Formats: sequence, C-alpha cells, structure tokens
Amino acid sequence: MTAPSAPALIEADAVCMMIRHATLLDNVSLRLHGGETVAIVGPNGAGKSTLLRLLSGDLRSSGGSVRLKGRDLASYASRELANHRVMLSQHVNVSFPFTVEEIVAMGAGDRPRAVAQPLVDAAIAELQLEPFRHRELPTLSGGEQQRAHFARVLVQLACGEADFGPGVLLLDEPTSSLDLRYQINLVETARRRARSGTAVVAVLHDLNLAVRFADRIIVLRRGQIVTDGTPTDTITDRMIADVFDVETSIGTESGQPYVLLQNMR
Repeated sequence: MTAPSAPALIEADAVCMMIRHATLLDNVSLRLHGGETVAIVGPNGAGKSTLLRLLSGDLRSSGGSVRLKGRDLASYASRELANHRVMLSQHVNVSFPFTVEEIVAMGAGDRPRAVAQPLVDAAIAELQLEPFRHRELPTLSGGEQQRAHFARVLVQLACGEADFGPGVLLLDEPTSSLDLRYQINLVETARRRARSGTAVVAVLHDLNLAVRFADRIIVLRRGQIVTDGTPTDTITDRMIADVFDVETSIGTESGQPYVLLQNMR
C-alpha cells in the first residue's frame, strides 16, 4: 500500500449528500493515493455508488469538499476532468450499432488515430475482446458489453496519464455481469494499473473478490464509514455480523482472509 505521507490523488473531506429528507452520505472523509487499490463495500443502500459519483464529479455534495490532485473537483471543466479521472458506471446502455472497436476507440476522444489505435488494440487484447472487435455492441451478452466498456475506460485512462501523469480509475460494480473467469481478469487488470501509479477504486459486493483486489477496504453503512483498513483488519466476523447481519466463518489463505457463509441472522 502507498505510504500515508504520499500526496493524495483524490480526497474527500466531510462530504455529505442529502436528497430531500434522506441522508445518503454523512460526514465521509477519505484519501486515495496513487498505486492504491481500494474496494468500497457495504449493504444495499449504504451509499457506495453515491460516494463514487461524488468522487467522479457526476454529483455535487450537499456539504464538504472533494479535491482532485489538490484542486477542488468543481473547478475542473468536463473535458479537463476526463484527463485526470475515469469512471466505469454500473449501467451503460448503448442502443446504436457501434462495433466493439468503435466503442473502445471512444475512450481516446478526439486524439489522432495514430495515437489512439495502439491503445485501442492493447485494450482489446488485454480484455480478450479480439473475437468481438467487429461485432456490434448490442448483439453481445451483458458481460461482453461490460468488458468492451471497461476497455474504453482503459483507453481514456491511458490517454490522460500519457499527458498528465497518474490518474484515478473509478469502477462501480464492474463485475456485476461477468462470470468468474472475467471477474478475476478484470480485477487483475485493475491491479496492473495501480502498479503503474493509478489510484483504483471499485465498488464491489463480493467480499472475497474485494479481498483479492484491494490493498484497502472501506466499509460503508447508512452513509457512514464503519471501518477503513487492510483486508485483514476490515473483513472480520464481527464486522460482517454488524454490517450485513450475517454469520460467517473467516478463514485465512496465504495471509489473506476469506469469507464462508454460515447463517442469516
């Protein structure tokens, strides 16, 4: 994990989010550093996706502040922001008959083809999408479409980092449509980006996948951070019982915890 003294790429200070009379986030503060892989977990309605959308700039907080590379997030114009942080949303719907290659190339924006094409080819290869390169996106399964959008985001990230240095990769339930093989492929791909200095943050439901992916796990409940630390520190029987209302047995493999479900409480 990156040393705490390293400058944060993105940081939130006492952010709150209110919708009418509902509190979605309540006084949440965190720092995310380059090279970190961070999983955000918690039950439905805990505020996970809301927090990610605040970090991305898609939502404005009701209180508190978010800074990206030392600047207030709200001070970035949309095109400028796209060079420093990228986000794969939970649901991306494309009904037009773009091919996979065309979708992936959209990550490069208006950059010249000579610059974009090697990045497009590399992302297609890394996500094992070569057999679908010329297929129209709406003809693919949900999981294949998800991988194509992830490849698009990786191209956007590569373009931004080439010009501006390490950025932030935000993933909102990126494995929801994927089978086990591609879930592992996706989190390992994300971890490779972190080794290059990117700060990678993912909302995940599968606690065992979160342990495999993350150096650090943030647990949310009712809009507040319950615990924030290493997988060993955060993934405990007591935390799961308190937050998820489920009885588990925590084992250890190669120094990392894994979760075995026992009973609903």
